[in-house]
Amino acid sequence: MNELQHAKRVRLKDDFEFYARNCLFIRTKDAGTEKFVLNKAQRYIHEKIEAQRKETGKVRAIILKGRQQGTSTYVEGRFMWRVTHSKGVRAFILTHEDDATQNLFDMAKRYYDRLPQVVRPQTSASNAKELIFPILDSGYKVGTAGNKTVGRSQTNQFFHGSEVAFWANAAEHAKGILQTVPDAEGSEVIYESTANGVGNFYHAQWKLAESGQSEFIGIFVPWYWQDEYTKKVPTDFAYDSPEEEELADLNGLTAGQVLFRRSKIVELSAGGADGAKAFQQEYPMNAAEAFQVSGEDGLITPISVMRARKATVNTSGPLVVGVDPSRGGDRFSMIKRCGRRLYDKKNWTGDQVDTLGKAVSKCKAVLDEVCPIAGKVPDMMFIDAGGGADLVDRLHELGYEKRVKAIYFGSSPLDGKKYLNKRAEMWGLAATWLQDENLEVQIPDDDELQADLCASPYTRDSHDRIALWKKDKIKKEYGFSPDDGDATALTFAEPVKPKPKPIQFESLYA
Repeated sequence: MNELQHAKRVRLKDDFEFYARNCLFIRTKDAGTEKFVLNKAQRYIHEKIEAQRKETGKVRAIILKGRQQGTSTYVEGRFMWRVTHSKGVRAFILTHEDDATQNLFDMAKRYYDRLPQVVRPQTSASNAKELIFPILDSGYKVGTAGNKTVGRSQTNQFFHGSEVAFWANAAEHAKGILQTVPDAEGSEVIYESTANGVGNFYHAQWKLAESGQSEFIGIFVPWYWQDEYTKKVPTDFAYDSPEEEELADLNGLTAGQVLFRRSKIVELSAGGADGAKAFQQEYPMNAAEAFQVSGEDGLITPISVMRARKATVNTSGPLVVGVDPSRGGDRFSMIKRCGRRLYDKKNWTGDQVDTLGKAVSKCKAVLDEVCPIAGKVPDMMFIDAGGGADLVDRLHELGYEKRVKAIYFGSSPLDGKKYLNKRAEMWGLAATWLQDENLEVQIPDDDELQADLCASPYTRDSHDRIALWKKDKIKKEYGFSPDDGDATALTFAEPVKPKPKPIQFESLYA
């Protein structure tokens, strides 16, 4: 082996993208078998995973994506690369159904059969679900979720959970499988799936990753990154509604992508289904859109949130802080609003805010700090009294009684004819602020915040007043508590006048 050959061999071992396009072959949707060149979505996933591996020495990732975006193709190729370049390791892939199990093993077998001799280890076993490489003492196995004990009989260094949202007994499988993967350098656990509603294991794991409460990183892949998700554009193309045009503008969709979306909505509307909502789940543009609850419209609409996520406005007016203290393991959420801009979302959990002293410290730091965006300290901090009455009392004792106020969600609203209680009114005002097409507003470009804001289902009582679902019901039905949404709503608790700036007396004699 000469120097050039040696350098190439080393790169094949260390650089997956280089390995993939030189050693792996995939079956494409329309062009037969081709070399595996990563598409945009796969390259993005790879960059995120490699960054985590370099930082922590291992991989723990959960991937949320639309239909047929090549995630499994990437992970199976990655694991083939890892097990054929390492000694004494095992990769295990668990799918949601038998057909998927066979398809993924066929993919792995195709990878192996087409490997160049220089990177193709000898195999001693090749059956319907397993490849064994005896010289390396490594292997590659595929199984189907169903039997709760599947995959538990061996130690696995690499684990891929495919379409986890559709697993039967998902929590039991995950608990058992994770026990087979050592918490060691070089190990990898990757969950991936399209969404399948909320409140299930996959959704819970995504929310933990999204909020930074687990060792997993959340990786989202939007549908419009796929080059093939487009249609030929006729010369007489026109948007079929202002909403469609705005959606295209907010997300940078081409006319061909708009037509692809339109055609898929028609397909998904078969049998009287809501095709638009089905498209959002099957082909999401963001994580909040994927994890929707069908049939329940909220006070705040996704399109208004997306519009605000893309906007840029200046700050002016009073600086108001909303605080939703944690209760029963929920997040301690805080956010600022200055005029038409909502910003600086913060969350704390667990031992970060598990005592009154720690919670007071978090709030005091914000009350004392001159906000770099607004150029002043907060004019008012509204705190949910349901979980923060003691917090408010302590802040008053410390001298903040003029800038801190407790808000009781069940108290009477200012507009008792329109809203049942204070919480409904605050959310209603937040919705009006977001959805006023004549008033551009800006909020953090954040999927977690969007999910919370859109988790605002409501009914009307016998007096036609808006009655927001209780927080416990939202948590039960949606699988999470909209703490960031409540913190946002609290910034609309009451009208606030900005505090006058101190008079600079020397300026009177200038």
